[in-house]
Amino acid sequence: MPRFFITLSYNGKNYVGWQIQPNGKSVQQMLQEAFALILRQDVAVVGAGRTDAGVHAREMIAHFDWNGDVFSPGDLMYKINNFLPKDISLSAIKPVRPDAHARFSAISRTYKYYATTVKDPFIHEYTYRLFFQPDIGRMNALCEVLKEYNDFTSFSRLHTDVRTNNCHIEYARWEQKGNLYEFTIRADRFLRNMVRAIVGTLLQAGRGRLDEQGFRHIIEAANRSVAGDSAPGHALFLEKVIYPEDIWL
Repeated sequence: MPRFFITLSYNGKNYVGWQIQPNGKSVQQMLQEAFALILRQDVAVVGAGRTDAGVHAREMIAHFDWNGDVFSPGDLMYKINNFLPKDISLSAIKPVRPDAHARFSAISRTYKYYATTVKDPFIHEYTYRLFFQPDIGRMNALCEVLKEYNDFTSFSRLHTDVRTNNCHIEYARWEQKGNLYEFTIRADRFLRNMVRAIVGTLLQAGRGRLDEQGFRHIIEAANRSVAGDSAPGHALFLEKVIYPEDIWL
């Protein structure tokens, strides 16, 4: 059966994350219910990865198999969008090679995390409030250290079902824009909770409580308990997922 990639965005505030779980609504569940209603058959929707509860996505990719009858991809997207709640939106449905996989075919993923040092009622739902002025230079020095390593067990949620905790981080950097602090990280893959754990640990350095030697010790220990607390999920965004050009039809 032909395979299609969906490009979508969502506000994660009201969801337990991307993946279907027994303890609440997920984005995947909402999509599958919408497709089942419109196509009158069960449709499995597979995402590029998991996002935790409260985490947002400016660009998530998912795939599903569909024979393409009755509707064009454009018509189907329009109908699905009309059924989905206002905090989930599809922007494209495109055909891909039958062997393309939203998760395993991806070659990179980019996340952004936002923090602020001011109380602002218009951004508080999407930023982490800091009560100190972080040292950007110190944090960015440790971002360079991150790129020297591959095993990120110390920043992974415990007891996950992945075969390896190895990742290749291509880019990691903080930028200050007034009172807003923006962290961007790009890698071939991410472990569960990895970005939030890295952010929480880097903020320890930004507060003067962690130096390079201590940071290297955390990574090399391969032990989640030695790293910093995870930063809250509401300020994290999945920004982009990249695939090889030859998967698109």
